[in-house]
Amino acid sequence: MTVLAAILLLIIIMDPIGNVPVFLSILKNIPIERRRKIIIRELLIALAVLLFFMFIGRYILQLLQIEQSSLGIAGGIILFLIAIKMIFPGTKPMFTHDEKTEPLVVPLAVPMLAGPSAIAAVILFMAREPSRWIEWTFVVFVAFLVTGVILVSSETLGRKLGNRALIAIERLMGIILVMVSVDFILDGIKETFNI
Repeated sequence: MTVLAAILLLIIIMDPIGNVPVFLSILKNIPIERRRKIIIRELLIALAVLLFFMFIGRYILQLLQIEQSSLGIAGGIILFLIAIKMIFPGTKPMFTHDEKTEPLVVPLAVPMLAGPSAIAAVILFMAREPSRWIEWTFVVFVAFLVTGVILVSSETLGRKLGNRALIAIERLMGIILVMVSVDFILDGIKETFNI
């Protein structure tokens, strides 16, 4: 996988544009001047979680005797379910939060940004090509930079694009994510059966 493809994959998985309305909803009772600090803090926590799993994840897999192919299939299934939720959102929100308290770690950092699919993706990057760890670290940082810029600008984006445009973009990202998830599953099956 190329660096650019990995960056795009991670950005699509983290779905910053699709998360704009969710972030706005969760932070609506927080004073405006505090929201930016919360978003940056949650981004840094999510970044730390992904970097931890990127470097330690494959050893956890080895300890639990989980094959890379199993991770690929499981990651693909999780991605597929998230993609379906992006395309057909329904009326129930995927993540809930007590609106009276300031969010910390859950649900903004984990699982919305550093969720199971993002964790599976970074573990797969390192498990398949550990010698490219500098490139994978760069991928994570760039994906988080792009995601951060979008989420920090969420108030402005929400106003300028409007809810319909945000929904349309999220559904388009969902369609792309379905294709990526199927590819993860097929790669896992090929590795399992040595095809």
